[in-house]
Amino acid sequence: MNPFEMVVAIIIVITVGKVVSTRIQAKHGIASDEEGNPVTMVDPDAGRLREEVKYLKERVAVLEKIATDDRGARELENEIEKLRDQ
Repeated sequence: MNPFEMVVAIIIVITVGKVVSTRIQAKHGIASDEEGNPVTMVDPDAGRLREEVKYLKERVAVLEKIATDDRGARELENEIEKLRDQ
C-alpha cells in the first residue's frame, strides 16, 4: 500500500467514524452548536406531554380507588340502580 492510498484509507475511516458518532448522538437527542459543543435538543411538546401524563396518572389513581374501595363500589352500585328505577 503506497502512502497516498494509506492517507485516503485513514480519511475514509475517520469520516465513517464521524458519521456513525453523529447518528448515535442524534438518536439520543444530542446535537452540536456552531462551535461543536454538545447541546441537548428540547422537544417543544415535552412540557405538554408531561402535563398530560400527570393528569392521566391522577385519573387512573382515582379509578383504581373507586374499583378497589368496596364500600364506594356498593354505594355506586346502589346509585346506578336508583337511576335505573327512575
